[in-house]
Amino acid sequence: MLDKKATDALILQVAPLTSVADYLVISSADSDRQASAIADHIDGILSRSGVKPFGVEGRWSSQWVLMDYGDVIVHIFRQDVRDHYALERLWADAKRIAIPGQPPAPQPAIISRPVKRKKAPSKTKA
Repeated sequence: MLDKKATDALILQVAPLTSVADYLVISSADSDRQASAIADHIDGILSRSGVKPFGVEGRWSSQWVLMDYGDVIVHIFRQDVRDHYALERLWADAKRIAIPGQPPAPQPAIISRPVKRKKAPSKTKA
């Protein structure tokens, strides 16, 4: 994946949070063509090892390619699409796994938003 210049790659361990998968691999590409090349590269390497995906979605549009390998789901986003869907925020509670040779990915800042409370209706005597 990194051989094809994928950026902002990260691995999230989601097993404690969902039964859908154990890990999510998320990365970005600068263009649709690059996202497709990254997906082809991953598919080629894993296919040579005898690992086939259960399903691949988005390969033709390549804005968001999802590759389902059962316990591992790979997401390859064009950067603007990744920013829009923000899977890292959705899975903010997931443990981030270090990628060898990569600086550790920062944990996202948790933004607390103030809660506006409605005033209780005043009781009036009739």
